[in-house]
Amino acid sequence: MISATYLAPTKAFLFPLPPSCVWPPQAPEPSFSSIEAMMDTKPDPSHEETAGQSPGPEVLHRKLKSRHLQMIAIGGIIGPGLLVGSGNALAQAGPAGILISFALTGLIVFFVMQSLGELATLIPISGSFTEYATRFVDPALGFALGWAYWYLWVTVLANEYTAISVVVMYWTNVVPQWAWIMIFWVLFLSLSMLGVLAYGEVEFWLALIKVISITLFFIIAIFISAGVIGPQPIGFKYWHQPGAFADGINGVAKTFVIAGTLYAGAEMIGITAGETLNPRKTVPRAIRQVFYRILIFYVGMMFFVGILLPYNDQRLLASQNKDRAARSPLTLALLDANVAPAAHLINALIVTSVISAGNSSLYVASRTILYLARSKKAPRFLGVVDRRGVPWAGLLVSNLFACICFLSVSAGSGVIYEALITLSGVATFIVWGTIELVHIRFRQAMVAQGEDINKLPFKALWYPYGTYAALAANVFLVFFQGYTAFLSPFSWREVVVNYILLPVFVILGLGYKWWNKTKLVGLLEMDLFSGRREVPEEEAVVESTEKKGAVRWIMGLRRVFVG
Repeated sequence: MISATYLAPTKAFLFPLPPSCVWPPQAPEPSFSSIEAMMDTKPDPSHEETAGQSPGPEVLHRKLKSRHLQMIAIGGIIGPGLLVGSGNALAQAGPAGILISFALTGLIVFFVMQSLGELATLIPISGSFTEYATRFVDPALGFALGWAYWYLWVTVLANEYTAISVVVMYWTNVVPQWAWIMIFWVLFLSLSMLGVLAYGEVEFWLALIKVISITLFFIIAIFISAGVIGPQPIGFKYWHQPGAFADGINGVAKTFVIAGTLYAGAEMIGITAGETLNPRKTVPRAIRQVFYRILIFYVGMMFFVGILLPYNDQRLLASQNKDRAARSPLTLALLDANVAPAAHLINALIVTSVISAGNSSLYVASRTILYLARSKKAPRFLGVVDRRGVPWAGLLVSNLFACICFLSVSAGSGVIYEALITLSGVATFIVWGTIELVHIRFRQAMVAQGEDINKLPFKALWYPYGTYAALAANVFLVFFQGYTAFLSPFSWREVVVNYILLPVFVILGLGYKWWNKTKLVGLLEMDLFSGRREVPEEEAVVESTEKKGAVRWIMGLRRVFVG
């Protein structure tokens, strides 16, 4: 017979049983400070295990250095969607429409990152905004947000598996698609099991490749537009014929959700802060450069795509998976300019981006579910971390859930797979809006408890105006992004896909709140101190040694591309 001792933790993860209903009696739920002690407290600044330590919960290791966080910050927003999805956005909104939607969404991201930077610099924890929502608003909000964010990233991961299997088959059909998915499934899991330092190194070099490649494309695009490369000058002729807008305000509205999906990942700086060696130095540096990265890589990409191709180019709407590389606007622009190996070059860049995006997706999903498990919002076994600081249980379960990508291989299950993926689209705006709400509550608590705002290691720019404006914009976009489904012809399918996550999010939060009788955290009750980390002398020595040991020209190159 299975004992109640074994069943209680498993059955209670969603809506935990009251202590009086569990036998034998369970230990009291850990406080936030004790959770952080399990996840982040070790004598060594890098959280290395030592032979003489007493047994206890293993912890995440702080090994990410400044250069890692800088490239994770930029690599997180340059994914395969930018290389292919920008063509879909152009077809729906036109060159002026995509500039508007991506510039406005980029402005929102800028203020979201300012808010997150203030919180993550002061309290660098791996639970990040999920923990902040629990601590500064209501544990029920942290529960709903954590699971929504985890679902967002496992569906992104599933989409990356499908994307890379299709892209690789551009070169050979000898290996079937399902086999390619299995190969990369094992590869991503193996890389993640190596630890956070391996993740940082892989992401650093892959992100550097992406930055250099896109920069080169911008240079080539200028030559193509001027007529130096290609049959004739282009200039801005496609802004006049067929025009600057594809479908007026409706086209702009449709591309907001595309912009939100492509920008998703910028907030992962908050997740990585908990495993960063010196967050007080590296997090503000990464946050401050977000604006320039958004301006250069996203708005810049939309600008050049809009001048090189007309929005009514039928090749942008190729629906067959095998045409993924061929319908990238980068590929089309290079082919029109008679750059022969264009498809192969862009295909290789897409593969690099997918590996980077998949690596990051698995990292974020595993750290999110690790926090949920250790705060009793998910099954406890998902909070297991080995002696190397690897949350192997969270990695394995997240990767297993991403196996929904195999549905894409079956023609009959393709519709189900597409629905599962698109359901997560609005989650990005929910997460960003919650970050802004949490920041507002944090500042209110600082004032209520008599804390000096000027002593914050990083202060959000233009608070409170930027924070409130970004919160209002995210709430607006949550509802605005799918309004075209209500236009003629009305589509129930589009309504469900665009809005189903909203009632699910509310049900998760209210269900957890009802079961656990949680309350809104009062301003005077908020814990503003657990998880703060001073900079040990050893960390400063490591950073200084790393800089002194670098060759000068490499450091110069790094400043150009990384900051």
